Amino acid sequence: MYGRAGCRKVSGRKRSSLKNLVIRLLLCFFCLGMLTASLQGYAQTTKPASSSTAKKTTIQQPAKKKPAAKKPASKKTAAKKPAAKPATSKSNTAKTTAKPAPGPVKDFKDIKAPAIKASKPINARPLLDEDEEAENIIEEELSEDFKKKLGRSAPVFFQPKKDLAIVSEDTSTLGDGETSIIEISEELKIDCVWVKLTEYYSIWDSKRVNPYKIDNSQFKDTIPILLYDSLNGQSWSMPLQKTYTTSKFGMRGYRWHYGTDLKLNMGDTIVACFDGIVRIKGYDPRGYGYYVMLRHYNGLETLYGHMSEQKVEVGQLVKAGELIGLGGSTGRSSGPHLHFEVRYQGNAINPEDMYDFARNNLLSDEFILTPNDFSYITKAARKVVYHKVRPGETLSVLSRKYNVTVQQLCAYNNLSPKAKLAAGRRLRVQ
Repeated sequence: MYGRAGCRKVSGRKRSSLKNLVIRLLLCFFCLGMLTASLQGYAQTTKPASSSTAKKTTIQQPAKKKPAAKKPASKKTAAKKPAAKPATSKSNTAKTTAKPAPGPVKDFKDIKAPAIKASKPINARPLLDEDEEAENIIEEELSEDFKKKLGRSAPVFFQPKKDLAIVSEDTSTLGDGETSIIEISEELKIDCVWVKLTEYYSIWDSKRVNPYKIDNSQFKDTIPILLYDSLNGQSWSMPLQKTYTTSKFGMRGYRWHYGTDLKLNMGDTIVACFDGIVRIKGYDPRGYGYYVMLRHYNGLETLYGHMSEQKVEVGQLVKAGELIGLGGSTGRSSGPHLHFEVRYQGNAINPEDMYDFARNNLLSDEFILTPNDFSYITKAARKVVYHKVRPGETLSVLSRKYNVTVQQLCAYNNLSPKAKLAAGRRLRVQ
């Protein structure tokens, strides 16, 4: 049985026996104190008198004035008079030889123990007091022997701040039958929701636009996507204050244009379209220039290219309408504009199927994703582009111009990487 303060209740007999034991101990301490006091007095009396008198006389007698110098006596008188003995007063000897009175005997009952200062653990506080009842609390793991000795459960300490999980960068493909993180390029502390919202979100890569390698040409589903949820505090915004289309999604010249170009002036503000997190903050000198890519709650990703300045960092949470960069003309650009892309599973979707740029508005709060949205993939694959070599052109020049690798050009045309190109030759570049 335990009392309210956590101590064990004691019966009446045990209480009386404890009281008698305490009284006996106090009497023993008292007798011991008297014995030590008498021994100290006896030790002081047995000290040699000469040393004690010398000490007493030097302390008690005041300093005397030097007597006036007397005339020297004659030799006859000096011879008759015996040598004078040092005078010692009876009073001084009496004082020095007297036994010192014993000091007051201390009562050990009046001696108080030193005060004990209580201390608390640093950066921790108890969750509940001892008298309060708690439910659904996970107590600290204690051994059974420690719990029996303690007699009660220890107070629970907690840290109110929740630490974010470390998400490792993935720069590889998905595993067979499950998603896993294999190669680590960097570590970010972000909420785990950003790798669990959809299946393909399990790959986080802050270097590549499309690390998922999912072939959506075989896409056969119809998926309704809620673009924003106002009940959960999510909203939307247009990427620019005014949107005027200068180039559409589709084939442009000899290559496929995967986004919509919107006119702007240098330094115009560019904002996030939906609530999300920054996945990429990068620079592509042969394409997007300075660009930012966001991952959203709705399962989509948006890309903003050709910026003059980026105003966000990787892993930063952003709200719809929040500034993410300034307009510019960096990368492969002929003038100031915003290259805007919308992607699902890494593959681009026509932004004009979702936005009405002429009216600066959304077509609907829900977007229906169908196989038709990825029909362009097979069309772009069947499109073959050739280039007529000009004097001085090399494989590296053509790879930068058509945004393909030298290895791809060599594979298309059965060439070696060190091959010299003759002017007028026709090469496949796409």
